[in-house]
Amino acid sequence: MGRETVLFSSKETRSRQEVGAFLRDLADRLDSGRVTLRRGEEEMALDLPGQMVLEIKVEDEEKRRRGTQHSLEVEMKWFDGTTPASSLELG
Repeated sequence: MGRETVLFSSKETRSRQEVGAFLRDLADRLDSGRVTLRRGEEEMALDLPGQMVLEIKVEDEEKRRRGTQHSLEVEMKWFDGTTPASSLELG
């Protein structure tokens, strides 16, 4: 297994509406092919390829004191020069 290097990371609590607005803005920027992430003085710009792998995962995890933590993870991955084979749709 290869070594992973975290280049940028963020975790914060936002309202559902704020998360939706952020994701809509992210979608618009994905369409343009360039996404810039900023937090304070930290900034990371990504030039995105025309083809990406989209991974969607829903998980439940039991936490000792807080009960069940639910998560919906959206991850986009790419390798130089590859094309994904399958198609996921929203319903």
